[in-house]
Amino acid sequence: MTRPSAIAGFDLTVNEEGLRRAVERAKERGVVLPTFEQMKDPSKVPQEIKERLKCVRLWDTDPANLFRITWKNEPIERGGLYGGVNFVELPPLLTGVKAKIVALVGKWFPTGCHKVGAAYACLVSRLVTGQFDPTRQKAVWPSTGNYCRGGAYTAQLLGCDSVAILPEGMSRERFEWLKSVAGEVITTPGGESNVKEIFDKAGELRCNRDDVVVFNQFEEFGNYLWHYEVTGHAMEEVLSQLMDSKSRFCGLALTSGSAGTLGCGDYLKRLYPASSLAVGEALQCPTLLLNGFGAHRIEGIGDKHVPWIHNVKNTDMVIAVDDADCMAAIRLFNAPAGKAYLRKRGLSPQVIENLPLMGISGAANLIAAVKMAKYYELTERDIILTVFTDSVELYGSRLKEMEEEQGPYSETDAAVDYNRHILSLSVDWVKELTYYDRKAIHNLKYYTWVEQQGKDPEELNAQWYDADEYWGSIHRMTPIIDEKIAAFNEMAAL
Repeated sequence: MTRPSAIAGFDLTVNEEGLRRAVERAKERGVVLPTFEQMKDPSKVPQEIKERLKCVRLWDTDPANLFRITWKNEPIERGGLYGGVNFVELPPLLTGVKAKIVALVGKWFPTGCHKVGAAYACLVSRLVTGQFDPTRQKAVWPSTGNYCRGGAYTAQLLGCDSVAILPEGMSRERFEWLKSVAGEVITTPGGESNVKEIFDKAGELRCNRDDVVVFNQFEEFGNYLWHYEVTGHAMEEVLSQLMDSKSRFCGLALTSGSAGTLGCGDYLKRLYPASSLAVGEALQCPTLLLNGFGAHRIEGIGDKHVPWIHNVKNTDMVIAVDDADCMAAIRLFNAPAGKAYLRKRGLSPQVIENLPLMGISGAANLIAAVKMAKYYELTERDIILTVFTDSVELYGSRLKEMEEEQGPYSETDAAVDYNRHILSLSVDWVKELTYYDRKAIHNLKYYTWVEQQGKDPEELNAQWYDADEYWGSIHRMTPIIDEKIAAFNEMAAL
């Protein structure tokens, strides 16, 4: 079998004219691009950038905020620099399981979500090779929400226009903020699970316009690589803080989404080969579990397909999460009556104060982690890692809608939600994968990516039959891209 080079995911062919224009644009706008190494370790950020950041708000469209694409931002709205990895530990009193469930916090990225990191990584490899010309082309960001927000934001810092494509059923907050950063906002039919409609619209733009470059997070290896390097390294640091000689790292529980975040699971498996990667999805749309379909309310995890960048061979478990559990959790954790009830149950003020750091997909990740802990009968020694992709700040309209539909939230409602949707979570809709279970999921890629999107079936086979070399060659791209970023910055500084 002939294996196509995984480097095809990072075509680094240089377009000299496009590169010249990109460098000139960066010079005009005072843009300096962060390397992967600096995003992992902000102590390597130049001092002059740190001085600029002291006067910049977290969401400002200031090029200095590119250097806030890291898990280590100081958790304040203005002028913050860097500290340790932002994470929270959720106590057994809240989760109902003995294991430690620890979540990295995405709120303290620009745009309020870690997706800005994935978007930057997809853009930067095209920018530093001249394959994307910010003076003449528009960046197209197909997404169910946060990725197109992050993409439009990073593109605006470079002074280039963006086209955001997302389903019409997403939260109002997504659309309102996008209007301020994206030149065009295109809505497609449906909601969170209507990903094909987004792909179709992106394909239509690609065919009909010569001024666009599509950055599809579901196939862009920059998304995977950013999480492998930056999120994986952050998780490694968190574990080094939490673990002692008696601790056991069980693994990760993460919803699939674009599968980018799953890349950190590949990173951690190199360090902890016995760890497991559990991948969550909506019970209402159980594509991985049952080859199923449907609509759901867990914003941020679009489905009905298997992303091209999902290393399925490294997935150990699939967990379907009921969206009713997620929505109940979000209301419980944020309504005044819910917080008051949790205080009566003995949760500390600090834990309660941290709960709004969890958005709807964060609640799905928490629920998947709880189910994983129950399935493996984990003890106090065990640690499960997950991610709060974004915070409830992006879902205020959803809380208001629930209040309008269901009425005021009472202490009785809180007691019901806590006991039914958190403590009573079971191991239903959990599947530990065999070799052939994994292969069946992997083979679903054929229908989306080969039949519909024109991918090479030999590359699909290489992802499975030559997995170590295929994915390993992607991991080896980091220093090469960093070298090109450094060279770009040097040219822009001349």
